[in-house]
Amino acid sequence: MDNGEVDWRSGSHGSGANLPALRGHNDALVLALLREAGFEGLGRTELAALTRLTPQAVSKITGRLRAEGLVADAGRGASTGGKPRTLLQLAAGARHAVGVHADRDELRAVRVDMLGTVVERFHGPLDFAAGPDAVADEVARAVDRLCGNAGAGSLLGVGVAAPGPLDWRAGVLGRVTGYPEWEGFPLRQAVADRLGPDAPPVLLDKDTNAGVAVPGRRAAGNSLYLHLGTGLGAGLRLRGEVFRGERSAAGEFGHQVLMLDGPPCRCGGRGCAEVLCLGAVARGDLREAARILGEGAANVVALLDVDRVWLGGRVVGSAPEVFTTGVRRVLEARTLGGPVPEVAASEDGVAEGAAELALAPLFGRVG
Repeated sequence: MDNGEVDWRSGSHGSGANLPALRGHNDALVLALLREAGFEGLGRTELAALTRLTPQAVSKITGRLRAEGLVADAGRGASTGGKPRTLLQLAAGARHAVGVHADRDELRAVRVDMLGTVVERFHGPLDFAAGPDAVADEVARAVDRLCGNAGAGSLLGVGVAAPGPLDWRAGVLGRVTGYPEWEGFPLRQAVADRLGPDAPPVLLDKDTNAGVAVPGRRAAGNSLYLHLGTGLGAGLRLRGEVFRGERSAAGEFGHQVLMLDGPPCRCGGRGCAEVLCLGAVARGDLREAARILGEGAANVVALLDVDRVWLGGRVVGSAPEVFTTGVRRVLEARTLGGPVPEVAASEDGVAEGAAELALAPLFGRVG
């Protein structure tokens, strides 16, 4: 029986499709539009126009979402000559997600609402050298700590961001530079096991992918996030989507060679951007570190036509103006004929990005 819900992409009616899947898609589409609208909300007529669904279908969808506590009234809109519109908004605080950044020597965790707004934070030490099991214990404890005030059943998911390389589909770590014992460790499953059988879905991704997934960085176009801390890596967003590569190996920015026969890098190569940049940081020469970072960024900008470059990590955070100025100068010198990409420092948002990745399925996205 036709329920009035139309697949907005193909124009086909629900009666000829997988109805549960179609409902899930349409629900996610409405939720995504309400999220973009924020606290101003949208009326059902606007939702029907934006989704190309029938008004009847929109009423059914919003009725379901209201019953689940995901959507709430946002007051009345301005009248256009008839009855004032009833506006709907995302019930942002009704559900939450937790994001954890498990770095080599520190752990940062946040709990966010459905708009991605941070409502609680946690920060503490972490030691990757203590081994995978010890780190999984600390991650699970951080999640439990943040979930204590969230309310039963409100947690949608947990995103864990860790140094790469890793397989985000399988949730398994690769050979993390400097920590060979991590290779093959199923961190996603280890955290899920510690959270218990009633825990929400857990996902694992690279810290740099989480860094480029922070709310506000999802604009269409190509962007690059560079994370400089104990290591150097990159996240890529191409045409508005996080780009991971077929083997989850995209973004190993720090191991591009900038100096043939340069100093040995812990990856086994020589003259890599990471060893050069971290060497300058160790000498206290942050301007040189910024220049090196800019040279590597310019290679990616030229290759992928990147229009935004975000800089993050604790080293950048210690002197954001030095790094944004230094990177911008290199890009200005090396950009051939086109506009210079926007360059901006980012507050440490990897944990927030990990939470955003956990929220993504609710809105029909994968990152």
